[in-house]
This record gives sequence, structure tokens and C-alpha cells, in this order.
Amino acid sequence: MFPTKGIRMITTKDLKSELKDKKKQFIDVRTVNEFNGNKIKGFKNIPLHELKQKAVTELSKDKELVVICQSGMRSQQACKQLKKLGYNQVTNVKGGMNAWQ
Repeated sequence: MFPTKGIRMITTKDLKSELKDKKKQFIDVRTVNEFNGNKIKGFKNIPLHELKQKAVTELSKDKELVVICQSGMRSQQACKQLKKLGYNQVTNVKGGMNAWQ
């Protein structure tokens, strides 16, 4: 998996220290069932297939977006979509929920 220009990559260990940051928005792009089965407190569920429609109304361009999925692949796609939609501060969590402990 190659990092995309302008998308910051963090580990789940880094994520733990960033979760309390009120200047960030935390987005989980897994399906509703995946999210309900196992989630991190503070993350909002916006499934990847709904991201384009919901980003405009539910996400602020003034705050950094931290995106997670199950393995890091869908969140990488989501980060690319968000960049195209004009979100400048986008972060992908490497390894996703598989790496979260």
C-alpha cells in the first residue's frame, strides 16, 4: 500500500494518543454491521459507499479527518475521495481495526 500525496499515515498506537484531540474528526468507513460489532469510542460511522453524499453535510473542512476501516484499504480509498472533495487534512490509520488492540 503506497501512501498518497497529502494523506498522513498513522499507526493504531499513534491513534490512541490522538483520540482526545477535539480538533479532529474520527470517521469509520466500514459497514454498519462491522461498525456495530466492534468500534472505537469517538468514531462516527459513515460507510465508504455513503461517504461522498454525507461528507458535505456531516464533516467539517476546518478539522483534520482521521479515517479507519477493517484493514486500511477502504480508509485509504476514503482518504483519496476526501482529498478530491477538498478536505486538506486527511489521515489514514494503517492496519485499521485489525491492528487495534
